[in-house]
Amino acid sequence: MKAPLRAFNTFKKMFWVLFVAGSIAFAGLAGLNAGVIASAKPHILTVDEAVKNGVYDCILVLGAQIYSPSTLSPMLEDRVKYGIECLQKGAAPVLLLSGDHGYDDHDEVNAIKGYCVEQGVSPDVIFLDHAGFSTYESMYRARDIFKAKRVLIVTQKFHLSWAVYIARSLGLDADGVASDPRLYGYVVYNNVREFLARVKDFGYSKLQPPPTFLGDEIPLTGSASSSDDKAYPVSGSSAQ
Repeated sequence: MKAPLRAFNTFKKMFWVLFVAGSIAFAGLAGLNAGVIASAKPHILTVDEAVKNGVYDCILVLGAQIYSPSTLSPMLEDRVKYGIECLQKGAAPVLLLSGDHGYDDHDEVNAIKGYCVEQGVSPDVIFLDHAGFSTYESMYRARDIFKAKRVLIVTQKFHLSWAVYIARSLGLDADGVASDPRLYGYVVYNNVREFLARVKDFGYSKLQPPPTFLGDEIPLTGSASSSDDKAYPVSGSSAQ
């Protein structure tokens, strides 16, 4: 009976060691997340507050799931609607749409731009970042490719504090507007996923490795068409 008892005691000790280690790790991650949220809180604004805060270089709308080349997910559609509202109210002269266009059959940015044009926004004020594969890469490329210095980020609340934190860690003067007019599915999944993603991007924001792709500069003061990979109709309206 001694051998089974020793095995049980060993298992019991291992369980408590792992439990304590896991608890410490979780507490550390929770503290990191709380610190990020607290540091970003002063920079989370309403649309009207952002407009009163002066003109930004761009309104940076972060990509999300698309259902088809012409259909945005509800979460992404709300981001775009808020981005257009900020543009219409004069928060910035241009939109910068950053998302995943890693494959021909997965093109978030042209789907978003097409939606914006359908809403009456001139394609001439819509820049596309085709290689915004993560929040970190979107911020890095906004700074280095599009030469932005002052940005207004639009995304959902669960994502926004982290996006603002990364942007400011990279030297951008960044504020954010939360686009949450309704409830979305997968609330727990989205929050857990973002909780874990913050760990990775926290390290990235400190080490600042280059993104997957850089490339030629496309200054926001130039022509938006230089960021296009397809033709858009010329429009006289900028929806401002």
